[in-house]
Amino acid sequence: MDVYGSLRTSLGILALRGGMANERLRDALQSRGITPVRLADELGVDSKTVERWITKGRVPYPKYRHVVAAKLNERECYLWPSVVSGVKAEQVSGAEIVKFYPHRNFVPIDLWDRLFDSAVVCIDILVYVGMFMTEKPNLVSILSEKAARGVRIRLLFGDRDCDAVIQRSIDEGIGRNTISAKIDHALAHFQSLIAESDVEIRKHKTVLYNSLYRFDDEMIVNSHVFGKLASHAPAIHLRRLSAGDLFTMYTDSFDAVWNGASRFVR
Repeated sequence: MDVYGSLRTSLGILALRGGMANERLRDALQSRGITPVRLADELGVDSKTVERWITKGRVPYPKYRHVVAAKLNERECYLWPSVVSGVKAEQVSGAEIVKFYPHRNFVPIDLWDRLFDSAVVCIDILVYVGMFMTEKPNLVSILSEKAARGVRIRLLFGDRDCDAVIQRSIDEGIGRNTISAKIDHALAHFQSLIAESDVEIRKHKTVLYNSLYRFDDEMIVNSHVFGKLASHAPAIHLRRLSAGDLFTMYTDSFDAVWNGASRFVR
């Protein structure tokens, strides 16, 4: 954490210890349209208890902190910095790692199937190509059905003509334009999804350090290794925990690439 991040955390801790209002919790509730009374009803506590969490900076019991953080899609250490030490945050972040695979092609097919099938909120995919997805039977129809049920789907592919894609193709030793051709194939495969209201496809020019596959609160992170195909590089299965920050670090990375990418149109 940089010096400014440390200062912000320290100020947050001092504010909460001093009985000041928890503006982070207040803002998170307001931004999601959740009133203290509604939150109290959902938690089964008195509304005055929730008001004290907000106005007096009182800290909820752990069982309530976990539920509130998950409901607000915020990290527990952000909402209540005084109770989540750096050591604990490190331990929790480590607990977000479900399994490590030495190669992405070791990730079981049934795990991919479960992740795609179980997503009810969002599916976010960041790749250059993701060619193996085109080989998954009925994936386009699966994504189409998911979108029809309100699942937000964001697909990020590499821009075929950008320097990063061309350099990656050279680094893998497969020729200057091979990955560009693969991107053309992948976009052609998934382009019919553009018609779905909850699907958006974008192209990015980012130097990609990891391919990311997010399914609600689970994710496969496929690291990139110089000179190796993505399928031969390691992969990590993550599951988000409210007090951890490893999962959030990768979702923030996805959003940063997404915001700088251009929309794909046929």
